[in-house]
Amino acid sequence: MAERIEQRLEDRVPELEQLERVGLFTRAEIRAVLRKASALEYKIQRRALRKEDFINYIQYEINLLELIKKRRARIGYSFKKAEIEHSILHRVHSLFNRATGKWKDDVQLWLSHVAFCKQWNAKHQLSKVFSTMLAIHSNKPALWIMAAKWEMETRLSSESARHLFLRALRFHPECPKLYQEYFRMELMHAEKQRKEKKEFEQAKMDLGEFNYSEEILNGEMARVVYRDAAQKIKGVEFQLAMLSIAKLFDFTQDLQKEILESLQSSYTEDPLTWDYLARRELELGSLQPPEHTTKQKKVSEMAQREERCCAVFDEAVGAVPTENMWKCYITFCLERYNRKTNSEELKQKRLERTLSVFNKAHESGLLPEALYKQWLQLLLESRLSEKALEVAEAATRRFSLSVETWHMRLRVLIQLEREDVTQCFEEAIKHVKSKGTLPLWTLWVEWSEGTNSKEHTEALYQRSLHVTTPAESVTMKEMYLDWTYRNCGYKKVKRVFTSLCENRPFSLDFFRKMIQIEKEQESCKMLHLREYYERALREFGSTDTDLWLDYIKEELNHPQGKAENCGSIHWRAMKMLQGDLVEDFVSKYTLLQTGHL
Repeated sequence: MAERIEQRLEDRVPELEQLERVGLFTRAEIRAVLRKASALEYKIQRRALRKEDFINYIQYEINLLELIKKRRARIGYSFKKAEIEHSILHRVHSLFNRATGKWKDDVQLWLSHVAFCKQWNAKHQLSKVFSTMLAIHSNKPALWIMAAKWEMETRLSSESARHLFLRALRFHPECPKLYQEYFRMELMHAEKQRKEKKEFEQAKMDLGEFNYSEEILNGEMARVVYRDAAQKIKGVEFQLAMLSIAKLFDFTQDLQKEILESLQSSYTEDPLTWDYLARRELELGSLQPPEHTTKQKKVSEMAQREERCCAVFDEAVGAVPTENMWKCYITFCLERYNRKTNSEELKQKRLERTLSVFNKAHESGLLPEALYKQWLQLLLESRLSEKALEVAEAATRRFSLSVETWHMRLRVLIQLEREDVTQCFEEAIKHVKSKGTLPLWTLWVEWSEGTNSKEHTEALYQRSLHVTTPAESVTMKEMYLDWTYRNCGYKKVKRVFTSLCENRPFSLDFFRKMIQIEKEQESCKMLHLREYYERALREFGSTDTDLWLDYIKEELNHPQGKAENCGSIHWRAMKMLQGDLVEDFVSKYTLLQTGHL
């Protein structure tokens, strides 16, 4: 092994001599490079090879290349690259080849080699890397697409790109992304040939020696790709993706028409088809020349376009009466309403249209639950309070088991300061199952705090603890403790804390809150703090290192604390903590002892 390493280091000598001779590196730096290279070589020649050693070696060589590049720029020397950089580049490629040969499944390692080749413009080497990588990772469409794009965009070889796409489709005959990128590539190839032909014609050159097929120029190859894909891949999303790609090229009108006809004939029951057809009306330009268009005419024209869109949507909800179809219609209306405009008339028209569509969807019984919230927000913004109350009530009738819907209705009642809030809360709790009612109870007690008496609010807190599930009662306990301290004082909160401790479960914040309350008192007693810490440690002592450390800090810093207790607390912590938490506790405790925590 030593002989091999010596040979590799000797191979470096010519490039290092050149670096010193041309003044890029000093003799001391050359020696440092040799020492580092020797250490790295020994690591990658061991029997038990590690990937990290190869990565570190490669990174060192790349850093060396970058340093040489900067020093060349600084002194303005650009010669001897073949003797210096090319030798290092060859070594890096060799290291990458060894690493990817050993750890073939590591895609990130392959991609690092690809990125290195691109950075240093090693086209011939990159072609080999792609070939080897795809032979091993043929099951990853993204790698095929990357290789084909490089062939098309960097090497300008549409033939090689096409060959790669066809090979990829043999492995992945139903991959939508592959077909989309292959379709795009064929259109790019056609556009490139059209530009070349146009430039030759403008230069009045003889086109006899160039073979420009009219079929390729018109995108027939892309049409073949689309038809083949349409037979294998079904779904509106794929058709729309192909259509959006075709629209990027100005010579694909016939192809766009074919895709559109396929959409209309095969996917008339899909809301996305109707959504596209309706939004397409917005793209239809004005017949009026731009210079003769006034501001008022622009507003009028936009209003007409939106009316045409809505006419298509009206037809759609008649043909496909589903929740998703109404959702598409409402989403479109909300998008138009939220667009900025200086025309108050247009804004008002958009608002009326949106509210009308919401109402129609609601009356048909097909308005999705999630959209009721947006409807209510719009009504409240428009100061239509009575209508908002009516809609909120209707929503809770339709979705009587939904906590979110009741929560939404209650917020509307509270915002409008209605008198029947309590009645609505009672009705909500009656309809909704106990599990998941936490948002309703938190809203109820928060509202009660600002509206009702202390006695009424406290009774509400106590009731919530009995009704909610154990997991949800944890939050209510924290809120109850906090409210009691703010409104009833220290003595009361101590009694409440003691009563709440009788029923599990608890949260760590529950105990920390009580500890904080005690520390805020003028006569803060260590006896009480010990009680709260001990209660907390019984519940969370095996999973929380900070709790133990805080307890130790209190004993050290509190006027009534006993430093001699720290040893027993430390011993108990080592016994109770589990797994890696013991090591974490020891390191933090050491920092505490040295005054760094």
